[in-house]
Amino acid sequence: MSIYFRVVLLTLMSLALFFGFLNLFLPQTIPYDFNRLHIFLFNLCTGGAILLYFTEGRKKVTGKVKLFLFFTIAYAFCAFLKIYIPVLFLTVALFIIVESARIRRFSLLPLDFFKAVVPVSDKFHQASLLCLSMGLVISGLVILNNEYFNMVTLPKLQLDTFFLGFSFPLSLITMSLIFSMMDDKGAPVLFLKNLGFWNVNLGVIVFFLFIIFERLMPQVVVTSILFVTVIMIFYMFITLGKEMQQKAFLLSGIGFLVYTAVTGILYILFELMPGYSPEKLKWLLKLHSFASLYGWNLCGLAIICRFHDFPLKLHSKYLIAFHWVTVILIAPLGSYFRFFSICATVSYVIILYAIFFTDGKKFSVVRS
Repeated sequence: MSIYFRVVLLTLMSLALFFGFLNLFLPQTIPYDFNRLHIFLFNLCTGGAILLYFTEGRKKVTGKVKLFLFFTIAYAFCAFLKIYIPVLFLTVALFIIVESARIRRFSLLPLDFFKAVVPVSDKFHQASLLCLSMGLVISGLVILNNEYFNMVTLPKLQLDTFFLGFSFPLSLITMSLIFSMMDDKGAPVLFLKNLGFWNVNLGVIVFFLFIIFERLMPQVVVTSILFVTVIMIFYMFITLGKEMQQKAFLLSGIGFLVYTAVTGILYILFELMPGYSPEKLKWLLKLHSFASLYGWNLCGLAIICRFHDFPLKLHSKYLIAFHWVTVILIAPLGSYFRFFSICATVSYVIILYAIFFTDGKKFSVVRS
């Protein structure tokens, strides 16, 4: 990946974080939700472009990836400004780009999901692309319903709910990386890997449906299953993961994922209690969302961006510790205080710069 394209990604990711804090600096009378840009620029624009870059399998960024990034930026700003007709046209174009990449790399029908001989990492990779294209289509259908036809009316059938779904492809591609770095040791391990694949994918889909239909107790059940699955994957990766610098970053990523699972379950439990108030629990939601977007998802995307350059000449442990402090402490405080929002943005830029621009080494394996 060229330095120029890394600069573009660093800029977009940094802006994404800062847009999450922008409400502290602007008057409340502005009729636009900057959280949309906060989510889009990270998940759909940079995350989607990095996913396509990884799928193309080339060191250089192709024209298809650049076109996808350009279209997604246009999509993000049109959705932010609530100009939905261009968004619908862009949805079709983006769907074609993603599906063409998926079909070229895998196949038209995802039959590989049901084949034991196909590596689980490949299954997660294809599921990530499929999730991205389906997310685009479903968001387009929700726009058509909510803005033009009003055929279905559900309180949770909101655009912002579905726009959050663009984080799922990033989770799945990170899972693909994790499983690709595990050793295969017999039928029991293969069974557990496939169990992890189906639990994660079906769990996320079912959980999202329960959110739409506002079924809280089933949400607790599904999140508990997902939590146990993540712990299983964590243990498997510790014991079976190959000793390389990437392992440290991915272990940190799974740590963030465990953290998001715990905060997510806590939030649902609070919803079940009498006197529940969303306003009183915004702090918990902030902890959850920052750890998910800028913790877990970033770990996988960072490895993909420097996939051909590892190991990097940096102190992994110190960078990972700084990453945790930024995401778990400084960024959530930044949602309430301008000083911390600036500190979080600067810290995040430092982390991205270290990941994107640290020189790589020529030997293949290092312990961090």
